[in-house]
Amino acid sequence: MKIFLKLIFSAFAVLTLMFITVSCDEDLTTIGDGLIGDDPFVTNKAVYDVFVFNKKINAVETNKLPLYQIGKYNDPLYGSTEASITSQLRLQGGFGNPVFGLSSQEREENSLTDPDETAIEENETVKEVILYIPYLQNPNGDRDLDGVPDAFDADPEDPNSDSDGDGLTDSEERSIGTNPLSDDTDNDGIKDSEDTEIAVNRYPRKVDLDSIYGNREAPFNFKVERSTYFLRDLDPNTGFLESQEYYSSQEFSPDFVSEVLFDGEVTISDEETLIFPEDDPDTEADESLNEPVRIQPGIQVALDPDFFQQNILDKEGQSELLSQANFSDFIRGLHLSVSAVTDDILLILDITDATITITYDYDKLEDAEIIKEEAEYQLTLITRELTFGTINSNAVNTLINEPFPSEITNELDTNENADRIYLKGGSGSYTEIQLFEENNGEDILNEIKAKNWIVNEANLIFYVDREKLDMAGVVNEPPSLYLFNTETNRPIYDLSVVSDPDLRNRININYGGSLEKENNKGVRYKLKITNYINDIIIRDSTNVTLGLSVTADLATIATKNAVLDISEEDVPLAATITPLSTVLFGNNVPLEEEDVKLKLEIFYTEVN
Repeated sequence: MKIFLKLIFSAFAVLTLMFITVSCDEDLTTIGDGLIGDDPFVTNKAVYDVFVFNKKINAVETNKLPLYQIGKYNDPLYGSTEASITSQLRLQGGFGNPVFGLSSQEREENSLTDPDETAIEENETVKEVILYIPYLQNPNGDRDLDGVPDAFDADPEDPNSDSDGDGLTDSEERSIGTNPLSDDTDNDGIKDSEDTEIAVNRYPRKVDLDSIYGNREAPFNFKVERSTYFLRDLDPNTGFLESQEYYSSQEFSPDFVSEVLFDGEVTISDEETLIFPEDDPDTEADESLNEPVRIQPGIQVALDPDFFQQNILDKEGQSELLSQANFSDFIRGLHLSVSAVTDDILLILDITDATITITYDYDKLEDAEIIKEEAEYQLTLITRELTFGTINSNAVNTLINEPFPSEITNELDTNENADRIYLKGGSGSYTEIQLFEENNGEDILNEIKAKNWIVNEANLIFYVDREKLDMAGVVNEPPSLYLFNTETNRPIYDLSVVSDPDLRNRININYGGSLEKENNKGVRYKLKITNYINDIIIRDSTNVTLGLSVTADLATIATKNAVLDISEEDVPLAATITPLSTVLFGNNVPLEEEDVKLKLEIFYTEVN
C-alpha cells in the first residue's frame, strides 16, 4: 500500500513539475514531441487558428453610465469624436417640496395673520450658484505610498526619496504635514527642514489627474445650457416597466436647448482648492488656524443666478417643486459641452459627483431685529446609490463620430475572416471571434477530447500593428482588452478559481489582458482563457462566439445595447466610456506576417 501511495505521489510530482515548466516557458513550440522520454506523460504545445469578424457600432446606449465623455477627441486612426452631456437635475436628496430659509412659503404668505412673531416674509435671494464637477484621478498613482503621486515623485518606488530637495523625505513630510513638493511650505524663506514654526497641512496638494486627452495646459471653452428635452426614466413601449434607452447618436443641441447659464474659458489645475475657516469672534479659540476644507481639482464655474432665482427659489411651495417627477418635467435639465480655445480636448467625468450649490440669503427675526442669514441648497445631476451602485435619474452621452477612413470602413461587417482587428471605444467597433474553425471547431474539439488532454494553459495572443499606429501619429493605446461570451455577455475570466482578495489582482492572475510594451510602445496583449477551454473540453460547455473590445476597466462587466448594421447586440459598458482605439493583427495574414498572426496556443499534458 505504501509503495502504491509513493507511486501516486511521484506521478503527481512529475506532473506538477511539468505544469510549472510549461507555464513559464514561452519558447515551447514543438507539437507532438514529448519532453521526457519513456514517460507516461507527454507535455506539448498546440497552436490553432482563430477567425475574426469586425463589427461597426452605429450607435450605443449611453444613458445611466458610470462615466461620461465631453469635448473633442482626435483619433489619428479613426477620426474625431465630439461628445456632449445632457442630464436631468435632481432636487437636494431627491426630496420634493423644499423649504428655503426657515419657514415654508405658505407660512411666509400668512405671516401677517400668524400669531408667532418669527413668521415673516424671508425674501430669499440668490447670491451665487456654482457648478462643480471633479476631474478623475489616477487611483493607483502612488506606488510607494509616500503621499506624492508618481507623476510628481522623484522616485516613485522609494518612499524615502526627497522630491523637493529640502532634506526631508517624502514620507517624513507626509507625516508632519509639510509640502513634499516645496522646500518652503509656508513661503517664509526658511527651508522646511530648518523651519520650527510651520502651520502644517495648510497647503494645496497636487493630484495625478486621469482621463484627460489633449493639451492640459491650454484652456477650453465650457458651456452650460438649459435642456428643453424631457428625459423619461421609463419606456412607455414596455408599459413603463423597463428603463428608457437613449443612444449616442441622439443630438440635443441646438434644437433642445434654451437659456445659456455659462459660456466661458476653463483652465485645468492639478492642485486642490483650499477654503480656510473664518475666526468666530464669540469664542476664545482662533478657528482660522484650523485645517482648511479641501476641494479636489475640477470644473468650477458660476452659473446665472437669475435663472435659479426664478426657477428654484421663487418656485418655493409651488407645484413645480412638489416632487422630483414634477421638477424633472418642469426644469428638464442641463446640456453641457466643451469646445476648443486653441487645442481640442476630451475629458471623462463622473457626473454623479457633480453639484450645483445655490448660496442665498434670507431675512430672519432675531432679538426683535431683522438680520440677513446665509444658507445653501444643493442640486445634483445624476446620483449613484452607495449600496448597489445603481444610477438614479438620467443623463445621455452624445457621441458624434466623423466617418471612419475608407481603409477601416471597408474592413468592417464583411463577414470575412479579417487580417486586421479594428477596435474603438464609444460608438466605435468591436470584433467577434470564433476559435478553432468557423463551425465552432467541433472536429478539433472532439479530437482533443478523445486524446484526454489536460490543458495546463491556453492563451490568445493579439499583436499590435505597430506600423499602422506609428504611421498614424501619437495614439493613446487602450491599456487592456476585454473578451466576453456574446451569448451570456459575461467575461471569459472566472474569478472563482483565484482566491486573492484584490479583485484587479485576481483578474490579472486569471486573465491578464493588459498591454505589454517595449520602448513605451504597445507590442501585444496576452489573454489567458485556460478555464474557458477546460470548460469546453471537460465540462462539455459550448464553444460560443466570443466578443473582443477595448475597455476602460476590466472589472466592469455590465453591457449596453448597440445598434449594428443589420442587428442589435449587447456590448461591454466599459468600452462605451472610453475613446481609445487600436489595430491588431488578425489570423488571415500573409506568410511574412506569420509571427504576429492571431493564434490560440494550448499547452497540454497527454497520457500515453
